[in-house]
Amino acid sequence: MGSLASALRPFAADHDAAPRVYVDANLPVGLVEFMRHDLHWDVLFVLEHDDLRRASDRTHFHRANDLGRTLITLDRDFFDDRAFPADLSPGVIICAAPDERNLVRLLRYVDRALLRTSGATVELPLKGRKIALTPDVLRLA
Repeated sequence: MGSLASALRPFAADHDAAPRVYVDANLPVGLVEFMRHDLHWDVLFVLEHDDLRRASDRTHFHRANDLGRTLITLDRDFFDDRAFPADLSPGVIICAAPDERNLVRLLRYVDRALLRTSGATVELPLKGRKIALTPDVLRLA
């Protein structure tokens, strides 16, 4: 019989390799569950934290950076470079799709093409960048 640490080691290794994302309040809960259970991402979902659920976009932007997490949102306000300078960005992915099924398809694309390049996970792989994704990107991929 091993120690608790040895029992948890495989889980911790999987968790270390997971993309770390910060999801703001406008993404549906079902997508957060998809990120966690299907994509195996380490997700900080602001609606699960009383101190973050009503925070400003500016707070989310800076908190994601401070925590070393890529920000995922549906909020187009993050395109404003005056309020959210790209050079200070933790990496922002702004998704737009007509329904949850297409959002799932976009997130699968994000997983394989942006967050797990070369099979490895890199801390803040999109640092300094903002990316807008629509289902059209899937036709080009």
